[in-house]
Amino acid sequence: MKNVLVVNAGSSSIKYQLIEAETGIRQASGLVERIGEPQGRILHRGERSDEHELAVPDHTAGFTAMLDAFARHGLAAQDLGIVAIGHRVVQGAGEFSAPTLLDDRVTERINALSELAPLHNPGHYQAIVAAREVFPDVPHVAVFDTAFHQTMPPQATTYAIDTAVAAEHGIRRYGFHGISHQVVSRRAAEFLGRPVTELRQLVLHLGNGASACAVDRGRSVDTSMGLTPLEGLVMGTRSGNIDPGALLHLMRAGLSPDDVDDLLNQRSGLLGLTGTGDFRDVRAAADRGEPEAELAIAVMVHRIRHYLGAFFVSLGGADAVVFTAGVGENNAALRADVCAGLEWLGIRIDPERNAAPNGEARRISTDDSPVAVLVVPTDEEAEIARQTWDLVTA
Repeated sequence: MKNVLVVNAGSSSIKYQLIEAETGIRQASGLVERIGEPQGRILHRGERSDEHELAVPDHTAGFTAMLDAFARHGLAAQDLGIVAIGHRVVQGAGEFSAPTLLDDRVTERINALSELAPLHNPGHYQAIVAAREVFPDVPHVAVFDTAFHQTMPPQATTYAIDTAVAAEHGIRRYGFHGISHQVVSRRAAEFLGRPVTELRQLVLHLGNGASACAVDRGRSVDTSMGLTPLEGLVMGTRSGNIDPGALLHLMRAGLSPDDVDDLLNQRSGLLGLTGTGDFRDVRAAADRGEPEAELAIAVMVHRIRHYLGAFFVSLGGADAVVFTAGVGENNAALRADVCAGLEWLGIRIDPERNAAPNGEARRISTDDSPVAVLVVPTDEEAEIARQTWDLVTA
């Protein structure tokens, strides 16, 4: 048995999946959360589920708790068949354009990049240090969310500010959700039976976090997120695009930079407009005719269509529009709203196909639609496992 352990860690949590390296089959998954709090919690799913509370003072203790959970299911550490560990890392800046073996130097660079991703990279760093301590004899690989977007041309990555200031502080557009955009665009091509290198695709990753990506023959050429995951689409708690002048106005009115950070990351988006960041609740409220929810969905759809139009121009047309992630995969009404009236762009939705529940990759456009409109489930963990395995066996 050859398994890759996929780790997606935050400052107070470790999400993990054990994936068979050559087939992509999941063996187990779990979550260790509330790390550093008086009472932590672990949820482990294998042949049966196991959930309990315990003290988890740090990430090293979190990995020990994970191994204990496997042991309770009859699998000691040496029986897990772990041949490599793949770590999701949100920010790799312009330094890392491919999966990278983790050594002391790379680990410290990930920590140094915390300045650009203060909500993500510190947790990644802590988990990497802990994992390398607990699993010293297997290769560790960092798979970067920003890597797929390193093919964007300079005109798509450059902000129009003083170049010396931008260079000193690393201010440029990096893009995120790259792991998802990469696997979804590849799977969409497989579904269509065409090489990804022949297709112009517009991928819409719509979940609590949301982004759009223009994929030209397998390469990212533009995306909606920028220096941070704040730019772009309306999200569950994040604002997406906002005039920077509004932020200056708020700070002059007395809000601190940390106040503005909290506002934009934690109290905006659907939550700021409606009081809830869960799209399902917002849609239900809109269906009841509640005006705040109706407006929130209209704003969200308007922003998606804004990027859809822009990326059609960037790509010079499109062969496929692909919906993915929790909202994109599961909400037919939103997909219909996004595509409404776009027949002139070659987008023709089949209402019955769009409404039919289905967890597989599928076409929701008509057979004669010049642009194929697809729903393709994302699987970032499987992609991390694949990239990790490919690197360590190269």
